[in-house]
Amino acid sequence: MKLSYCLLMMLPVLSACESNSQNKNSVKTELPSSINSNFNSSWSSNKFWDDGKAEVANYKAERIIYKKLRSFSYSMITVSEVFNKEFLTKTDDYNRKDNFNVMKVNFFARIETDKYPYHFLTSIFTDRNNAANLVKFTNSSQEWCGNTFKEIRKNEKGFQLNYNSYWDTEGSGTKNLDGNILLEDQLIFSLRALSFKPGLVVNSKILETQISSKVGKLIVYNAEMIVSEGGKVLIENKTYDSWKVIVKLEKDKSNEYYFTKEYPNYLIKSQSWDGRTLTLNSITRDDYWNF
Repeated sequence: MKLSYCLLMMLPVLSACESNSQNKNSVKTELPSSINSNFNSSWSSNKFWDDGKAEVANYKAERIIYKKLRSFSYSMITVSEVFNKEFLTKTDDYNRKDNFNVMKVNFFARIETDKYPYHFLTSIFTDRNNAANLVKFTNSSQEWCGNTFKEIRKNEKGFQLNYNSYWDTEGSGTKNLDGNILLEDQLIFSLRALSFKPGLVVNSKILETQISSKVGKLIVYNAEMIVSEGGKVLIENKTYDSWKVIVKLEKDKSNEYYFTKEYPNYLIKSQSWDGRTLTLNSITRDDYWNF
């Protein structure tokens, strides 16, 4: 097994995340109005998220590793938090003047292979006033070949990528990205806030998935998101009325997402161009940090 095939892993460390909505400041967005106008600005500011609990969704998932399709469980934890602008972290002082509200989404998986497991944890933070507006993204991977950490954070000039990679030619460094992009990795959350209607088309620049152990080429697509009726979807003996969103990254590279029509528009299933799949297994609201 070649070292160059080693993928990703992540420490499953989750911090307590109490819900608080004391401050309504928001981070300046540089997304074009053509994107913002097609997302429901009140979706993530809904009081649904203020019950002091997190949404814990578990998915049956698949991903190709070492040229084989691997099945695993994928957990998605969504909760509201209060950040401060100085550190772009959850605040401990709710009286700070630079506090603002975000939505946090953690993705965690353990993927077994023939030799050893892969783990990864990804965190996405979006402005509570705009689910499309990314504030910060982090991804850490660990496996037997090494570990890598990546952070993308928004500033006044756009996005800044900070990374520490175990790969040769990468090491530690910083790269700048345009602030008018979406991340492919945020779509399974952010698309829930679309202003759904049949025939809706939204154009956006989209950065290819960063859930990996490499920094790579940072490919940005001129993508098209198309909404249509998804029909009735049967999952685990339950039928959902759904919206379907096709994200065309480029020719022969398209992702499909299905969301419930009923708020809060749960992700039911998805299929990505490179073989990644998600199928909803269970979903609850839980204050999992209290035990």
